[in-house]
Amino acid sequence: MVKSSWKRLLSRRKILILGISSATAIAMAALSKFKLLGYPSDRFNPDRGKVFNYKARKFAVIGKRSLQERARAKGILYGAFPQADRQKFASNSQLQSSFIRECATITSGYYWTSTRPSINTFNFDETDYFADFAATNKLRLHGHPLVWHEALPKWLPAILASENAQQILTNHIETVVGRYAGKVYSWDVVNEAINIGDKRSDGLRKTPWLEFLGVDYIDLAFQLAAKVDSQAKLVYNDFGVEYDTPEDGAKRDAVLNLLQRLKSNGTPIYALGLQSHLDGEKTSFNPQIFKQFLQNVASLGLKIMITELDVTDHKLPLDSKQRDNIIAGAYEDFLSTALAEKAVISVTSWGLSDRYTWLADKKPRDDRAAVRPLPFDRNLKPKLAWNAIARAFDRAPKR
Repeated sequence: MVKSSWKRLLSRRKILILGISSATAIAMAALSKFKLLGYPSDRFNPDRGKVFNYKARKFAVIGKRSLQERARAKGILYGAFPQADRQKFASNSQLQSSFIRECATITSGYYWTSTRPSINTFNFDETDYFADFAATNKLRLHGHPLVWHEALPKWLPAILASENAQQILTNHIETVVGRYAGKVYSWDVVNEAINIGDKRSDGLRKTPWLEFLGVDYIDLAFQLAAKVDSQAKLVYNDFGVEYDTPEDGAKRDAVLNLLQRLKSNGTPIYALGLQSHLDGEKTSFNPQIFKQFLQNVASLGLKIMITELDVTDHKLPLDSKQRDNIIAGAYEDFLSTALAEKAVISVTSWGLSDRYTWLADKKPRDDRAAVRPLPFDRNLKPKLAWNAIARAFDRAPKR
């Protein structure tokens, strides 16, 4: 009787141990699978029971309307930046057709390196082409940027000084904005003027313009642009405010402080441009915090424009279906929050096709697979990202 009881007990323990061992093996296998897929191990934490957005989501859309048609129905403008230069764009009729079909706006680059080869000369070959394309196809043209600390020609740092900085900046803005007055719908007047890492109390980035003109160089740029073209919408454009991190939180505060100062000075600013270069790997997007930031901007009487939207995938799984699903989720989560704020009046993708994207060089994948950050693939076929953007427009409140 005793032996029989012991046998039954040992048998039960054996079964229990085998069960625990099996469960552990399954959990370890799952963890290994996630590591193999490219997910960081801390994204699969048995204690939290949390998996990094791995469950596939469905992104069904109704109808065959283009993105710009869906956006327009809600009083929103949708557009894109080609990221292909004039020669590549002009030789790709499929890309041109995609812009005409999908976009109501097109962004053109007015970088000093290309428009200002020397102090006494301007080159408008590239910008004239895109201005003509926009006019011919009835697209609103967005100019990017008039003032930036990067993409400066080599001659400028060599001669720039307190004595000539205002004259050089004035000449540049008056010439560029004057040439496209009535053609450019909106301008990124000043781009990325804030850098928390420079540790100034006002958060401003240490640039040549700040060094030689002081903090008022931002006001000056807006005033000059407005004087030349009073009808253009003038935008301050920046990045790094989307996530619930200490860095992005400090950046949000600095941006709000700058906007408040500009408004109190009577500076003719129309909108805040949010670049919105999203990271498909990050899970720190907090809708409530971002929503509050948008409300704070709107309370200043400013509009908000999403100006450079894409989703980096350099640390996501190799499998394109899994990767596209995660990217689409990032798009939908972000845009659903952003477009719930009626002050958000436009969305611009930083590229339309995966064939032309800055991320291929800036954030390439270790496995050398092609990046997939945009609404259309390399062959201009719509992906889940397109669906996610379309769904966000469909669900947005009307302006």
